[in-house]
Amino acid sequence: MPVEIVLFGAVLPTLLPIFGLSVILYLIVDKWAGCWDLDRWVWHPALFRLALFVCVFALLGLEVYQ
Repeated sequence: MPVEIVLFGAVLPTLLPIFGLSVILYLIVDKWAGCWDLDRWVWHPALFRLALFVCVFALLGLEVYQ
């Protein structure tokens, strides 16, 4: 189970690079959802986007610590 990553002599928690990757994946998925106009199908678009980011981050985090 990886707990920390050493990057240029600095010790980083494992979830920090995963957070950056999840931001990139979230932006891709959000752009795709915007092309399909999925915001008109949800009740609260900002809450939907936050939940989407949390799901992406949780899935990537669970893959590392599984």
